[in-house]
Amino acid sequence: MNPIYERTRADVTVRRARPDDAEAVRAIRNHAIEHTTALWTQTPQSPAEAVAWLAAHLDRGSAFVAEAEGEVAGFAVHGPWRHLDGYRHTVEDSVYVREGRHGLGIGSALLKALIASARDAGHHVMIAGIEAGNTASIRLHERFGFHHAGTVPEVGTKFGRWLDLTLMRLPLT
Repeated sequence: MNPIYERTRADVTVRRARPDDAEAVRAIRNHAIEHTTALWTQTPQSPAEAVAWLAAHLDRGSAFVAEAEGEVAGFAVHGPWRHLDGYRHTVEDSVYVREGRHGLGIGSALLKALIASARDAGHHVMIAGIEAGNTASIRLHERFGFHHAGTVPEVGTKFGRWLDLTLMRLPLT
């Protein structure tokens, strides 16, 4: 068994994000940008960009953080899947866990809160766009009832290689 799944589960508290969480969220995002294929950009987020990005989610009430052992150990947001009004009932989720904190139930706690928030807001479908090789994220979403909607080959690039995008779908209503 992979040792990451043998770790003790963390005591996790999920709460709505606040403006003062911007720097902790930025640190988690920037680590993902610099070291993973979870975010398909190679440009780290500046402090001002982080504040503006989080503020848009705070305005929608769609941003959450997980706290464990006194620190922000992860964050999750949902936002518009597409910006045309025909897509207004569909949201896309993003869930990120601080490096070294994977396998402790943090992602599950965040995704659970995110789905409840999207349902409470009256959204119809939640979409997850996941780099096809990210099996941990795919399994997380499957545990919450997301179904594979398709994989689009070679639609992104990072670290000098082409990436496939797996789309997963969860009906909310």
